[in-house]
Amino acid sequence: MRSVNVGRKFLADYQSIILKDLLAEIKELAAPLEGRRVLHVNATSFGGGVAEILYTLLPLMNDVGLQAEWQVMTAEREFFDVTKSFHNGLQGAPVELTDEVRSVYEDINRRNAAQLTSDYDFVVIHDPQPCAMRTFVADGGREASWIWRCHIDTSTPDQALYDYLLPFIRRYDRAIYTVAGYAPDGLGVPLEVVPPAIDPLAPKNMTLVPDDAHYIVRQFGIDVDRPLLLQVSRFDPWKDPLGVVDAYRAVKQRWPGVQLALIGSMASDDPEGWDYLEKLTAYVGGDPDVFVLSNLDNIGSVEVNAFQSHAAVVMQKSTREGFGLTVSEGLWKARPVVAGDVGGIPLQIEDGVTGFLVDSSAACAQRCLEILDRPEWAHAMARKGKEHVREHFLTPRLLRDYLRIFNGLLADRA
Repeated sequence: MRSVNVGRKFLADYQSIILKDLLAEIKELAAPLEGRRVLHVNATSFGGGVAEILYTLLPLMNDVGLQAEWQVMTAEREFFDVTKSFHNGLQGAPVELTDEVRSVYEDINRRNAAQLTSDYDFVVIHDPQPCAMRTFVADGGREASWIWRCHIDTSTPDQALYDYLLPFIRRYDRAIYTVAGYAPDGLGVPLEVVPPAIDPLAPKNMTLVPDDAHYIVRQFGIDVDRPLLLQVSRFDPWKDPLGVVDAYRAVKQRWPGVQLALIGSMASDDPEGWDYLEKLTAYVGGDPDVFVLSNLDNIGSVEVNAFQSHAAVVMQKSTREGFGLTVSEGLWKARPVVAGDVGGIPLQIEDGVTGFLVDSSAACAQRCLEILDRPEWAHAMARKGKEHVREHFLTPRLLRDYLRIFNGLLADRA
């Protein structure tokens, strides 16, 4: 496995953003955990929401007195092909669970588990890729309390796949899901419900003045004097970028000057993304008002921030979504957000109050038109969305939830 350097962050820097009661609660919960060792394990250090969360969560854990580390699995392309099919299967796609698939999955988990030679108090395993490591870890690692953190919408999984994974999951001391309904009947592990969160001080979410956002967006060919629709997501069928293009085309019939940007991040644990990017590009055709961009085009956190801060509408038209950090990101920037009525998105949006929830491209287009037609009303709604994010979906709240769980596990062992 490979260690990730997470740098430093300080909880005190958030005190002007979060509620004072939350800051006091974090300090109280952290006191009995001082010096405790925490390891987080996932499949990639870039691309996707889990990596973004860990880059903020771990340095804040360290700042309040824990010793937190992050390690990333090492594996070949064949393994990530398998685990991408697992990801899709947990969201409802059929999975061919052959002996070869099982062997690839278990062998890589066994190999990575053998590299866990240090002693930890808590080990947090993220998503299905490293889920089996708990089963294969050497005896020394069994002194830790193990937590499986599922970030995926598993409300309608391929049942054969879940039946295969459940014995691995049941080896854990806790399981964390974003929504209680994602956990299956008979989970066999104490359940914790913890939504993810965004970092308001990260380059992706820090405040940009409009002139700076315009300057950055303009460099990618966007006409900043015409309205921009935006979706930021992996290039993945569950994010429905083709449906976003359909919505844009419907909007363009009445607002011919509208533009669309689809921004994705190519991640090492998502081999399907390359194929779907080609499919999306072909679907867009030669439309000069549609911009398909990614980290391959020098799009980084600040650039995403600029696009989100500038967009007339931020979309997240997912058909399955564990949470959808880009929804909170758009709301935090006080932008009108239109998103799929699925998974963890309704936690973030109260339909018609803090944003819009939709179930089709036609409904998405209609809501976008309402926002374009009534911008002052739409921005008032978006400001309510920002306050909802401030209260519920910023990283210090996520830190508090982990500290609560760690304290509960210590109490169990006492």
